[in-house]
Amino acid sequence: MVYMIKFLDFTFLIFYCLFIYWLSDQTSLKPPIDFGFDLQDKLYHAGAYSIMGLLAWRSFKHIASSPVLLALLSITFCSLYGLSDEWHQSFVPGRESDVTDWVADTSGSVLAIVLLYKLRKC
Repeated sequence: MVYMIKFLDFTFLIFYCLFIYWLSDQTSLKPPIDFGFDLQDKLYHAGAYSIMGLLAWRSFKHIASSPVLLALLSITFCSLYGLSDEWHQSFVPGRESDVTDWVADTSGSVLAIVLLYKLRKC
């Protein structure tokens, strides 16, 4: 049973990363809801990477020896994935790479992981 949970946790993270990759590979991407303010895409980035932060936390809790290490490993993974995602977008026609998107990605993951760290019952 424990191996199945580990497998599922890592599988969800991998598939979520593939989903983010697929979204980034689209030549144009419209927001699902237009909130009517500038920089709303940063809100979407932060939200998407907060989900990734949760999935990374669940995955890496199987290999991290302490909550601090778990938090740092999860944040580092999400931040590096966000960086690679921005680099990937620089090659997609119609898309552009933006450092503020990466900051929003990292911020979203940090927010979720700090919350999980504080709760630590996950």
